[in-house]
Amino acid sequence: MKLRKTLIAVSAIAALSATVLTGCSSGGDSGEKNSAGTAALTIAKPDGAITTESHNPYLGDSSASKYGYAKVIFEPLALVNPTGDLGTTPWLAESVEWNDDYTQLTVVPRSDVKWSDGEDFTADDIVFTFGMIQSGKLTDTSSLNIQDIAVDGDAVTITFGDSKYTAQGRVLHTPIVPQHVWEGIADPNTDPLTGEGLAVGTGPYVLDNWSTESVTLAANKDYWGGELAVPELHYVSYGDNAALTTALVSGDADWAQAFIPQIEDSFLAADEANHFLVSPTAGAGTLFMNLQTEPFDDPALRQALAWTIDRQAYVDVAREGASTPVWSVTGLGDLLADEIVADYEGEVYEVDIDKARQILTDAGYTWKDEKLVDPDGTPVTFSISVPAGWSDWNTEQALIAEELDAGLGIEVKVDQPDWGGWDAARQEGTFQAIIHWLEDTGNAYGLYTSTMDPKWIVDGKAQFNFGRYDNPAVTEALNTYANASSDDDRKAALAVLEKAFAEDVPAIPLGSHPLLGEYNTRNYDGWPTEEDQYASADPTQPAVVQILSKLKPVE
Repeated sequence: MKLRKTLIAVSAIAALSATVLTGCSSGGDSGEKNSAGTAALTIAKPDGAITTESHNPYLGDSSASKYGYAKVIFEPLALVNPTGDLGTTPWLAESVEWNDDYTQLTVVPRSDVKWSDGEDFTADDIVFTFGMIQSGKLTDTSSLNIQDIAVDGDAVTITFGDSKYTAQGRVLHTPIVPQHVWEGIADPNTDPLTGEGLAVGTGPYVLDNWSTESVTLAANKDYWGGELAVPELHYVSYGDNAALTTALVSGDADWAQAFIPQIEDSFLAADEANHFLVSPTAGAGTLFMNLQTEPFDDPALRQALAWTIDRQAYVDVAREGASTPVWSVTGLGDLLADEIVADYEGEVYEVDIDKARQILTDAGYTWKDEKLVDPDGTPVTFSISVPAGWSDWNTEQALIAEELDAGLGIEVKVDQPDWGGWDAARQEGTFQAIIHWLEDTGNAYGLYTSTMDPKWIVDGKAQFNFGRYDNPAVTEALNTYANASSDDDRKAALAVLEKAFAEDVPAIPLGSHPLLGEYNTRNYDGWPTEEDQYASADPTQPAVVQILSKLKPVE
């Protein structure tokens, strides 16, 4: 299983040795250069103008969060890789260790780390940060449910009210802030942190200039991770994906996270130094069906669909290669293959129309004028809803409609409402089918809680489990998986979950929901690649600090 209990020593990141700034690179002249000849990096987003200044890392609508630069100022205890090996790398902590049931986390803070104002980083800063959450001074938006914080020598032990096995990233990615600054902040939930000397972190970069056009950060000269190759970061937000693509091709932007249509022709072909990395995660783009209404209240129909929908077409056509197909009957993608129990190893769907038709025939379905008719004599038809403008999933709607019409004689209506109408329908259960993402917990729990857990239905509204699947044995297995103190107990719970998912088909995962990154190697090497996914190449993720620590000038 991934993300298991781990004791990881400081040697795990010994490779992050200092990179000395050198002379002019030979890989092109994209980006402004400092006096030493090394280039700045421009990190771009397609979100339009960001007009309000706020450097608070805890506010989702702050400019620091929207641009992503909060993550290079304020660092976490450890980095949990959402792709690759799904491993954990200590960061501000020299080591992290969970107890058997993941209700306690013990961390030892890294020594010789300084805040960007020159003050020492200590265990007190960790205690203070999590103490704000425990006391309620800082809203517990990540549902950490902290019960106690204790210090024993250099070690800090945080006790939680429930297991954090499925939420390790939420805990470990909490931005750590300096007590000597934040103890003077009256309300950390609202303060924009724009006052003099407030945007203080341990990260590799410090705020240099903020404007409504761009934000500039300079390398932290006293960074604990060593001297940085990239002297300066520029954060810019463009009006849309088209403008961002133009900036990437022209060299005005160096690094971005965006879904770019026809990326081979529009970006990669423009320069051999341009790269696009697709990093599969444990989440997946998924077809959710309303199990409470016809025709999806019949598991036979759901099974037939699972043998008809072409996941490779989803990857190749709808996602233009920016995904990986999910074929396992368990719904788990390749990244979680080691969580598939023995009974379902190698048990995969394929496009098999004959098998799908036999399932339907055995369940009493017939065909009239090549159209599928249910056992009550009613033609089978339904709609799939995805917001207008979600181009990849809009394409998948058309693909599914074509596949089911040609293969099974089902008329599928394509519905593309605005966001508000779609959101209301998915919560209230007034849809027939939608395409949606999953809760990504870095393990199998994310898929199964997203598709089969009644806990998501509150006051009649769903946040996940949109089909409203309800099976007491599955609910018990979900709770066991989340709270178990051994891998054996989790494996036993998985057997229940995978059997129910394979037999009941409460949803149909189509392909991994990846993290995307576009970058160029004109000036710097050391980026994540398909062969070495030590992180995703998404600059908005916590591991941006790890990438920036690994970059080195092109020789």
